[in-house]
Amino acid sequence: MTSIIFMGTPQFSVPILEGLVENENYQVLAVVTQPDRLIGRKKILTPTPVKMAATRLNLPVFQPEKLSGSDELQEIIALAPDFIVTAAYGQFLPEKLLQAAKIFPLNVHASLLPKYRGGAPIHYAVINGDEKTGVTIMEMVKKMDAGGIFSQKEIPIAKTDDTGLLFDKLSIVGRDLLLETLPEIIAGLKPVPQDETLVTFAPNITKEQEKINFEKPAKEIVRLIHGLRPAPGAFALLSNEARFKIWEATVATEVTNANCGTVLAADDKIWIACGENSVLDVQQIQAAGKKQMTTAEFLKGASKELQVGMVFE
Repeated sequence: MTSIIFMGTPQFSVPILEGLVENENYQVLAVVTQPDRLIGRKKILTPTPVKMAATRLNLPVFQPEKLSGSDELQEIIALAPDFIVTAAYGQFLPEKLLQAAKIFPLNVHASLLPKYRGGAPIHYAVINGDEKTGVTIMEMVKKMDAGGIFSQKEIPIAKTDDTGLLFDKLSIVGRDLLLETLPEIIAGLKPVPQDETLVTFAPNITKEQEKINFEKPAKEIVRLIHGLRPAPGAFALLSNEARFKIWEATVATEVTNANCGTVLAADDKIWIACGENSVLDVQQIQAAGKKQMTTAEFLKGASKELQVGMVFE
């Protein structure tokens, strides 16, 4: 039986772990995931989705704050697995850990490499308006997402897709592709080097990227909203510093000559002037400290919070 150490953290990783456990050809020796974190306003100590799955599957779990130099690293290496499989783990792996895999250290990466190396490939695919995305099974090397490619599978990005929906879709694609590819690797399949001239990057989303810039056309703002949903969310600031998160919006058919960021309507709808004379039609919004609402729900009690003529930064 082929032995595997699995490394992952978010919900994206869970179906991949479950697929390995359910396959009688593989033995998952242990699971490595990020430490429990304080979550939400009440700061409740919460395990990662992968830890919860591993606990349910009765698998040993390691949670080092930092792999390099940890006692856990030595224990993991001592397990001497055939494969190390990572899927959105969230830390760089020390070279001596990569070398501990008898066959290969593998990564299930949620993009069509060499496009979108980095920690937020799905976010960027949506934000940039890509027509397709996919999953790559690749060899892990010291350089981030730079290893050779064993296999890839692409899927279309629908106009209704947001990052959350694509995470779910690509998780299943990644599970199936990994299980298809592992026997081929065991049989001798070798990785194909990436074309370095085609490399692009998808670094983790920054706080500044979460802020809506109304000088951009409305169609780009809609993509940003979808790309940052369900987390961290796209926000906008009025000139009086009132903060709102916009969770859903479309491009209105109307055009405007108003200054970008100007609230054009706030009665039965919320329209905001954007770049290239376009108009953003807001469908779901959330004021600071309040719950997410439809525009109709929000406007029932928000006459002073948002008025025609106010301007977003």
